[in-house]
This record gives sequence, C-alpha cells and structure tokens, in this order.
Amino acid sequence: MPFAQFKVPAGTIKPEQKKLIVDRTTELYVEIYGEVARQNVLVLVDEVVDGGWGIGGTVLTAAMINGDAPEETGTAAV
Repeated sequence: MPFAQFKVPAGTIKPEQKKLIVDRTTELYVEIYGEVARQNVLVLVDEVVDGGWGIGGTVLTAAMINGDAPEETGTAAV
C-alpha cells in the first residue's frame, strides 16, 4: 500500500490545503504505480504542536515559519 506522511506545525494550514496535499500525493502515486494504486494510497497529515519540532538545534514555532517572529539561534556550549 502506498503511504505518505506529512508533519506540519499545528494551525498553519487550512483544511483545503490538507486536501490538496492528499490529492496531489495520491496523484503522484497513481502516476508512478498506475490507476490500480489509487484506492490504496494512504496519506496522513499530522499537525505537530507549536514548538514541538526543530531544525539545526533551533526549536521552530508557527510564528517563525510564518515570518511573524524573529528566528532564534539554537547554539549551545558542548
């Protein structure tokens, strides 16, 4: 069964954008595997709580992603 999982910051995308992710991902799998795959494509769009993920040692927030807050540095002494 074709499977795709997307993790997005909670509250940053609208329901119609989630549907777009599901639709386009399904179409991609159909393009690769053929029409027979359509009924078996599983797409999960998980909303991660704000501040529940990070990149490069920096905890990300929805405000940072949306450009509403200054980016914080994640440097720490080791």
